[in-house]
Amino acid sequence: MSVPEIQVAFPGGLKVNAEYRGFTIATDQPVRDGGEGGAPAPFDLFLASLATCAGYYVLAFCRPREIPTDGLGLTMRMEKNPETKMIGRIAIAISLPPGFPERYKEAVVRAAEACAVKAHIQKPPLMEVMAEIRPA
Repeated sequence: MSVPEIQVAFPGGLKVNAEYRGFTIATDQPVRDGGEGGAPAPFDLFLASLATCAGYYVLAFCRPREIPTDGLGLTMRMEKNPETKMIGRIAIAISLPPGFPERYKEAVVRAAEACAVKAHIQKPPLMEVMAEIRPA
């Protein structure tokens, strides 16, 4: 099964934009790293994609059951591993509003755990990087 390509462009400075499915996804580096800070850094988008994916799965759980989502929220916290300097732990907390059905509490957690981004982190795809010269 084929997935649409992502085309990357370099609009100036440390900005790197991705064109995907008709959207331009802009990134930049923080000012402290030499960028202009005009857009999220690529790693920030990676983290946000995990949190928003879990949020989508929570929403997709609630909607068909007609569970009100007012006051529903999600917080993702990250801890760095001091040895590797990489994220070593990610915790997602789902804030349930008053009146959320008790019988669905564990099920909504399972729904968030089913997030496709999380699944790809846990079973990563093979990644290749190559350079090719395009004809003029």
